[in-house]
This record gives sequence, structure tokens and C-alpha cells, in this order.
Amino acid sequence: MDLNKYKNLTRGISDTYVNVHPIQRGGVLTAEARKALLEFGDGYSVCDYCFESRVDLVDKPPVHDFTGDVAEFLNMDDVRFTAGCRHAKWAVMHMVCEPGDTVVLDALAHYTSYLAAEANKLNIVEVPHNGYPMFEIDPQGYAVKFEEIEQKTGKLPSVAVLTHVDYRYGNIADAEKVGEICKEYGVPFLLNTAYSSGIMPVDGKKLHVDFLCGSGHKSWAASAPIGILATTYEWSTKVFNKSTCRGDWSGRGFTKKEVALFGCSPVFGAPVATLMASFPAVVERVKHWDKEVKNAQYFVNELEKIEGFHQMGVKPKQHPLMNFESLALHEIAEKDKRRGYFLYHELKKRKIVGLHPGMSKNFKINTYGLKSEQIEYVANAFKDIARENGIKVEE
Repeated sequence: MDLNKYKNLTRGISDTYVNVHPIQRGGVLTAEARKALLEFGDGYSVCDYCFESRVDLVDKPPVHDFTGDVAEFLNMDDVRFTAGCRHAKWAVMHMVCEPGDTVVLDALAHYTSYLAAEANKLNIVEVPHNGYPMFEIDPQGYAVKFEEIEQKTGKLPSVAVLTHVDYRYGNIADAEKVGEICKEYGVPFLLNTAYSSGIMPVDGKKLHVDFLCGSGHKSWAASAPIGILATTYEWSTKVFNKSTCRGDWSGRGFTKKEVALFGCSPVFGAPVATLMASFPAVVERVKHWDKEVKNAQYFVNELEKIEGFHQMGVKPKQHPLMNFESLALHEIAEKDKRRGYFLYHELKKRKIVGLHPGMSKNFKINTYGLKSEQIEYVANAFKDIARENGIKVEE
């Protein structure tokens, strides 16, 4: 056994690189979070002064206060921290649905939305998108599916799930309209904000949301894994239901432990500490969302000057996660000995990382939080690669 390979682990990139990874930009730690990461890196480190047997009730550090502040920030009533957004979705379905029930979700949903339903033995019905090149979800599709399901099964679906911003094209769905439809039919509404809350303004009550889940490591400048589950007073008791089991021999009970969170959600150390440490910056940064949208639109405009480059999804771009079709580049990559890895290596030579290795026909990229000069540098890098390979670039 060679144990040396586990020593001196590094990512192979430094601060001089520009990271455009589509799922990492909103999770880049603040300086305060990096400090907290070291301070609370040991095990269940926020449990030094745990007197209530639950991490959300710890007062030092102020996790208890933090749950209330996050709820206020999202305009919801109650919050818990989970082992990722996927855990939050699973928890809602587990506590609200019965096996055999039906869940309606958008056809751009993250795979974990499907798996959360499968793990809870639920039937899945998709609301389709309108296909290439826009891939838009029509909110009215939820009403259509609700009625089809009621006609077929005799009852409405147990939960409707909408991906606020999808991970494939970065489209922002009309959550408010879907929320209105859900209220009209009386179907509980779960909004996945893994790519929205924490980087852009999200108001749960305005969107008529019953359950809101978010990703700390994707959009709240926190270290993975940590998710956020917010709900309303109406659903709080059901979703955060406490244990009633008791040992048949010992008589032991765990009446403070919440069932869907495995008693006490597994975020006791560095993840929740970094989430708290970044929170002041998160509250501030969502006020500047318009600048991020403007930067994204600039980037799209620059890359579409390259022949064969085309931004897929809704235009004009309203979110910094974007997907480009790059057929001209793909033709070059097909003839290069690096094949699909051609683009990845050309960018890395220019100290740009984050594009998925092996992708050249199309690729995802995220400009969130980059400085204007960094965005310009990345755009120019693509243009240089194109010119060097004989692809026309509009001046």
C-alpha cells in the first residue's frame, strides 16, 4: 500500500487561475469562511456547547440565531440545514408523500430530484420544456399535468417540484406563476434554488413556496456538503416531525431528534461554520445581482462573435450559468490528437479552469463573481484559441 499518494494533497491550481466551473462559482468561499474552515475543521466542532441535542439549537457559535436570520432572508418561516440540497428534497418528499403517490417535476430538474422521488417510492411525471434552443418550461404545463394525474388516479399529485434555475442552461423558471398554479390546485410547492438563493434575490412568500431548498456549496459561499431547507409555519411541524420511537428493551427515546434530518442534520462542523461566516457577504451580494446579469450578457455577446458559437437557453441571458454550442471548435478538436480534451488544455494553458474535460461540442461556464477584467480575459482566451485554429472571429 502506497500511503505517500495521500500526502500533500492539492487541486493543482492556484489563486492565479480563473475558475469558471459551472457549479462552483457561487460556492467560492469568502475570506471569513476560509478562516472559519480552519477554526471549525475538526469533526463536529460546533457542538462544543450543544445543550439541546440539535445543531440548529446551538447558541455558541450562534447557529440558533442563524436559522432565524436565514428564514428572514428567504422570507420563509422555519429553516434547517441539511446534507445538501438533495437531502432537503428527499426530506420533504419523505415527510409529505406516501409511497405510490405522484410527484410532478420539470424536465430540467437535477437528477437528485428524480432520485429523491425514487428513494421515496414515488411516481414521477414531468412537465416538458420546449426543446432546442431555448429549453423553456411553460408554467401552465403544471396545471395540465395536475389535471391529467387527477383524471388518471383520482387525486392530485402530493408535491410539485420546480427547478428555479436549471443546471444545464441556466434558465430562470417563472416560479411565481408555478406557485400561483400550485395554490390554485392545492398542491404543495417545492422550489429547488440550488443556483439562485444565495446569489440572487429570492422571496419565498412572493413565489408562493411551501418548501424551498438551497445549496450552500453551490450558491452560499460555503464548503460542501451543506443544504438549506426552508418552509412555512403550515408545514414546519410535519416536515420537522420529531422522533416517537422507543427501544423495546431499553425504553430509550429521542424526542428532540427530527426524523427527516437523521436526528440532527450532519453539518455540525466546517460546513455550517462557513455558511455562517459567509452570510453577511451573501446578504450584501444579492443586492448586486443586476451587475452579474450584465456581466453574463457581455460574455455571451463576446463569445458569439466567434463563428459557430451559440448560447443555448433563454436570451437575453438572465443568469451567469450558461451553455454554449461550439460546433466550429468541435470540428477542430476532432482533428486534434487531444480530441475532446483540446479545449480544456488550451484554456488551462491560459490559467483558466473549470470547463468539463472532454467537452468541445458544447460546454457550460459560469461567470458569477468574476471581476470585469477576468471576464474579459476569459472571453479573449476563447477568441485567441479560435483565431489560432482558423476560426473566424468578428472584430
